[in-house]
Amino acid sequence: MSKRVKHKKARARLAAWGVMGLVLCYLVVSFIQTQVEIASKKQELSAVQTQLTEQLARNTELTRVLESGTEEEIMERIARDRFGYAMPGERVFVDTSGK
Repeated sequence: MSKRVKHKKARARLAAWGVMGLVLCYLVVSFIQTQVEIASKKQELSAVQTQLTEQLARNTELTRVLESGTEEEIMERIARDRFGYAMPGERVFVDTSGK
């Protein structure tokens, strides 16, 4: 074989290795990005599941409240619990000890 043919084959082999190296680098970077995205989505899923659990607990509590009395009693309970209202002439004591 002549030097030219050997040189062309070596060049072709080098180009093939270069292309394979670039493809490998692309695959590694793509894999890492996918893993980062998966981790991010897992965190997002965990947060949404926590919100769902909290909302289900609120719904259960609201259902219990609605089933526990008349409309007037429910409104009174909401006014007391959420807004801190009291009946006229009633004294409200707040425990600030934190226990």
